[in-house]
Amino acid sequence: MLKRSLRPTGRRPHPLVVSGLLVVAVTYGLTRYGFGLYLPRFRSDPGVTSGVAGGIAGGSYLAYCVAAVLGLRLVDRGRAREALWWAGGTAAAGSLVVAAANAVPVLAVGALVAGGGAGAASPALVAAVARTVAPPAGPRSQAVVNSGTGAGVVVGGLVALAWPAQWRTAWLGFAAVALLVTWWADRSARWGPPAAGAGRVGPGVRGRSLRRPLAGSVLAGAGGAGVWTFGADATTRSGLSAQLTGLLWCLLGAAALLGGLSGRLAHRAGLAAAWLVSVGAAATGTALLAWRPGTVAVAAGALALFGCGFVALTGVLIDWGGRQAPGAAAQATALLFTALTAGQAAGAVLLGALAGAAGTPAALAAAAVVLAAAALAAPRDRPRRRRPAARTAVRTGTAPPSAAAGATG
Repeated sequence: MLKRSLRPTGRRPHPLVVSGLLVVAVTYGLTRYGFGLYLPRFRSDPGVTSGVAGGIAGGSYLAYCVAAVLGLRLVDRGRAREALWWAGGTAAAGSLVVAAANAVPVLAVGALVAGGGAGAASPALVAAVARTVAPPAGPRSQAVVNSGTGAGVVVGGLVALAWPAQWRTAWLGFAAVALLVTWWADRSARWGPPAAGAGRVGPGVRGRSLRRPLAGSVLAGAGGAGVWTFGADATTRSGLSAQLTGLLWCLLGAAALLGGLSGRLAHRAGLAAAWLVSVGAAATGTALLAWRPGTVAVAAGALALFGCGFVALTGVLIDWGGRQAPGAAAQATALLFTALTAGQAAGAVLLGALAGAAGTPAALAAAAVVLAAAALAAPRDRPRRRRPAARTAVRTGTAPPSAAAGATG
């Protein structure tokens, strides 16, 4: 029997929470970060150098930014449903192009389109949850949906582990699943006005109020691009087999699911503590991978730390943005995730150039330093105390936080 706090007004929330999680799993964990997972296979083409790989990854992140802006505009105009289908449709279309790629330029176009779809997913799903799930369960539901990145990474790793040479078939499967889960999320959401007390989804974001989270987003994105783009390549080039790398990628994804706990951490210890812990875990994991990418135990611990930390920090960003812009959670989320991805775009290109010149470990070490620098943008707050139920309901409704991908990111 459902707990009282999980009972919605209108439809039951569980179909949307599960289907929304799967949309994030596909658009973030598979089609956005799948390029990094399959990079060792793509590098069998002599044209895919470290610099080219960084450029392709950077291009896909820029496509994400474009999709995020489009998704935000659609949500602003009350067309969140179209934003959801834009996310699923572009993820599917790009995956089909990757599956059919017979040259590096075609692969680049496919990765760009597939990776961009996630940009529209975040604002669409934030709006969908706000319209469908009752306020008391809203923050928890956002956290679960956002943690879908980890589930997608796990599935991607298992597919690569089971069929390491069948990457074209894998990307065909990604396309089919993207359309299926988008349809399910569409059917599960209530596209009318927001649930009672959930707050509106409309204008109200001020750049000044988001300066610190924007700075943190850019730095975290730039540093996070190291593992997402070159993590699998680093372990493979250090002597680990493709199968073992796939297993380690599964571990990264499984640890990322723990990122859903960042909402509870932010509630009990405050946003500042949640941000510092999340960024610190991601930075430590990246540094460990730079140190010993070919040592199984070290690589496993490194990827687990990074996966949990990075997904958790994206959840903290959703919570942070919602508190800074009450009543405009979808807009704040889209803006911060766009900044996160702009950082990833720049980081992928610059780290790719560094990897080509000094090696992948050097690029990962630089990424760890950038992630550590993101801690300087930590919010200034105090641990949150319990408030009267009525007041809490209003606050959580106007600023639905999360803990997660889609961030992702």
